[in-house]
Amino acid sequence: MEIKYQKLSKLDLSHLFKLISKNSLRNVVYFSGGIILFLAGTIVYGIILNLREDSLTESLKEKGYEKFENPNIIIKRKLFSLHLYEDTVLIKTYRASFGKNISASKTKAEDKATPVGEYAICDVDSNNQYHKFLKLNYPNVSDASEALRKGWITQKQFQQLKFEFYYEGCPKANTMLGGNLGIHGIGKFDYILKNLPFVYNWTNGSISVSNEAIDEIFSVVQKGTKVVIK
Repeated sequence: MEIKYQKLSKLDLSHLFKLISKNSLRNVVYFSGGIILFLAGTIVYGIILNLREDSLTESLKEKGYEKFENPNIIIKRKLFSLHLYEDTVLIKTYRASFGKNISASKTKAEDKATPVGEYAICDVDSNNQYHKFLKLNYPNVSDASEALRKGWITQKQFQQLKFEFYYEGCPKANTMLGGNLGIHGIGKFDYILKNLPFVYNWTNGSISVSNEAIDEIFSVVQKGTKVVIK
């Protein structure tokens, strides 16, 4: 009688485990399907929003201008936005992503933060891994002065950065302050990231906009264009 009970118990447990496995697999499939549908829905929603956006040419004409004469850029980290101006008139606003360390302003090379201050475009690259790249003259003299005050760079390094800033345009990224930051596109993941209905901060400290946005901005700015990051 005890042997039969043990056999029955083993059969019941085996059947129970099979049911659990089937239910678990079904739940995994349902859960995975739900995530896929959610992501697809968010991307479709983002696509619809982007389709409604006016081109830069249309935005310029709406403000009464035929072309840019004095373009400048203001970037607002808290609003995740890049604002393109003709002189003092706002022409168009773009959604922007920043460094992963969004709560701080850049002070060191590896801090993944976006700098705050007044800069200018010092170089342009139309064939970049992130589609197009507008390099900024970071670190500026203010950044270098603060680093010198805190003992992060030497007097010699400060003088070198100051010379490069004023006479060479783009300071070299050879101190602990870092460099090689700017405004760029998204690159090969453009279609996914630009259509998310929320902002994903993923850069090393640079400012990222969609490939279409950097195309528009690239077409009207030049070396020396003022960029203020707040």
